[in-house]
Amino acid sequence: MTDAVHSETHGFQAEVKQLLQLMIHSLYSNKEIFLRELVSNAADAADKLRFKALSNADLYESDGDLKVRLSFDAEAKTITIADNGIGMTRDEVIEHLGTIAKSGTKEFFSQLSGDQAKDSQLIGQFGVGFYSAFIVADKVTVNTRAAGTEAAQGVQWQSAGEGDYTVADLNKADRGTEIILHLREGEEELLNDWQLRSIIGKYSDHISIPVEMWKDEVPESESPEGEKIAAVPGEWEAINKATALWTRGKNDISNDEYNEFYKHISHDFEDPLKWSHNRVEGEQEYTSLLYIPARAPFDLWNREKQHGLKLYVQRVFIMDDAEQFMPTYLRFVKGVLDSNDLPLNVSREILQDTKVTTKLRNACTKRVLSMLEKLAKNDAEKYQSFWNEFGQVLKEGPAEDMANKEKIAKLLRFSSTETDIPEQSVSFDAYIERMKEGQNKIYYITADSFNAAKNSSHLEIFRKKGIEVMLLCDRIDEWLLSHLNDYDGKTLVSVTKGDLDLGDLDDAESKAEKEKQETEFASFLTRAKETLGDKVAEVRLTHRLTGTPSCIVAGEHDMSTQMMKLMQSVGQDVPEQKPVFELNPEHAMVKHVADIQDEESFGEWINLLLEQAVLSEKGNLDDPSEFVARINALLMK
Repeated sequence: MTDAVHSETHGFQAEVKQLLQLMIHSLYSNKEIFLRELVSNAADAADKLRFKALSNADLYESDGDLKVRLSFDAEAKTITIADNGIGMTRDEVIEHLGTIAKSGTKEFFSQLSGDQAKDSQLIGQFGVGFYSAFIVADKVTVNTRAAGTEAAQGVQWQSAGEGDYTVADLNKADRGTEIILHLREGEEELLNDWQLRSIIGKYSDHISIPVEMWKDEVPESESPEGEKIAAVPGEWEAINKATALWTRGKNDISNDEYNEFYKHISHDFEDPLKWSHNRVEGEQEYTSLLYIPARAPFDLWNREKQHGLKLYVQRVFIMDDAEQFMPTYLRFVKGVLDSNDLPLNVSREILQDTKVTTKLRNACTKRVLSMLEKLAKNDAEKYQSFWNEFGQVLKEGPAEDMANKEKIAKLLRFSSTETDIPEQSVSFDAYIERMKEGQNKIYYITADSFNAAKNSSHLEIFRKKGIEVMLLCDRIDEWLLSHLNDYDGKTLVSVTKGDLDLGDLDDAESKAEKEKQETEFASFLTRAKETLGDKVAEVRLTHRLTGTPSCIVAGEHDMSTQMMKLMQSVGQDVPEQKPVFELNPEHAMVKHVADIQDEESFGEWINLLLEQAVLSEKGNLDDPSEFVARINALLMK
């Protein structure tokens, strides 16, 4: 029995209004999901009660038979989803049903385009939850009471999904939540026993508690032989399997069931890209069901966003987002971990310090990396799809997980001069297979963008000799390479640092010519260094350039230009360091400058060559106006 008393009206959070409008218009074509979302929430409420009751059995209120009940009233045009789970207090109702209490909300709304198809996909990543009710209902009533509170502390929430909602006091005898949907015109087809049962069978068969519907009584009847058949009274009956999916054998679970369970735990609309279901017995006993999503969530880069697995202990739900079992660079992984080795009263604090947690984390990490390795090997197109969504996150791995550095490195993909397209599709293994005879290093360049890397003057000698170079243009690449110095016995070498040594890739004729030029230009180099003073650390000839007069490089042990930019972008101080200035002895401009006798004119030209090199490498100059004035003066001459 429910009886509403005192009520008050509240305005929706602005984001809720926007989300409601988007859902009503963008998700209408997939309106069945409202039932999946509401039943999923009801099941979560039951899980949370079961967990809290571990330390306070009184919360069950003498009713430990947890369930969800689904009913409809064709005459009133209503559908009711009721659970006897944890329920909500007045404050919780306002917090959960009046606001979107989820990190990254602003980022979510900033990405909405107004295109219904695209926005529908984005809403799916966000997770619509309770608000999906308004896809089919023009009014929603929620009656709820938190477990362990008095009947008079019930709450009624009502809204037509527009600007506001009302919250009223309520006398509610039973704990839990009851959601009543007042259907829109044209939604009468949902007021059908068979229709509702089929939706539950399609989307919620895997829910671990019973979803029940009323089965009408069967009156007394008579068989063809004249025997009386006793009447069967009406009863509530479970219409789902009501067994935790991960506890069932893999051979007994269809792909559709795996897909729907993923959507249940992730609130995603798309099927996952890949999953791994694994049961381990022996020294440790646990079951893991891990999913790799097909698409990155909009708030993947939000550091406040919680991530992790749903943790169960002996099939009892313990917590959402147990981040202790999955490293940060795999934060996109969704799934369930059910352990027999952890205590039922385990907390986040205890998880931080237990050896069992470390073993489970290592096992889950290796399982995901193995899953990705098989995907890369057996379905390159699908793996490329994964990489396009999550590649930058995976690049955090070598710095975070030294134990699996080689495995992660095998999964990395980059652009290169071989493919000459922005898509990152080249692995280290593919690069090594194409290495020239005598090559024992993996060459790479980092830059602000693909075009900046592709067109860098530092690549000129490599193009001339047909040597492939990795093109690294993600902001995180410099950080990655500071923790990944080699792969499969091959050293990773930046083409923009140190004195370029091609080793056996240089022929004897080229080496002889270099030695000759070093002698011929020795006095010129000394003169250039004296003119430039402390603007540069060193002036030397370069053999990495073929069509460009000059360039700057970082010293062998100095910080690269890209790393300096990265640190400055996050407000970090960078050490002051002078570049090494390299001049191309084959270039006509360098030869011209070398022949200038007038010291003032020589100074103007050598500074111009340096400023050109700095501009090309860094993209900016400390004093652009001086550079422009120098060019104008030389043009006038």
